[in-house]
Parts: sequence; structure tokens; C-alpha cells
Amino acid sequence: MNWDQIAGNWKQMNGKVREQWGKLTDDDLTVVEGKRDQLVGRIQERYGIAKEKAEEQVKAWESGLSS
Repeated sequence: MNWDQIAGNWKQMNGKVREQWGKLTDDDLTVVEGKRDQLVGRIQERYGIAKEKAEEQVKAWESGLSS
């Protein structure tokens, strides 16, 4: 699944995002609104990790959606 598909189905994806990153709030997901860079930033902020690590997590999550 590519990011355009994720963004297009963002409301349906919220549950999957919350399963993966439980520290994200509903407000976080509203702000992100399907924007990958915003998601990476929120993960970085909530989990106190480096941007590169957050990028890796999002990439791995994206890959897992395809299977």
C-alpha cells in the first residue's frame, strides 16, 4: 500500500495507526490528516526518538500494510 492510498483512507487508517503507536492522541491523528511527514514528527515527539528512527518505524508499518 502506498502513502497516497493511506492518505486517501486516513479515517479508516486511524485504528491501525493507534494500534502501532498507542501514545498518539486523537488530536495528533487529526493534525496529521494523512500527511506522512506530520506522522513522523508526531511519533518523534510522543516517543522521544530521532527523526530517522521514526522514519524507519513508519516505513516498516507501511510495508506491513501490503502483506
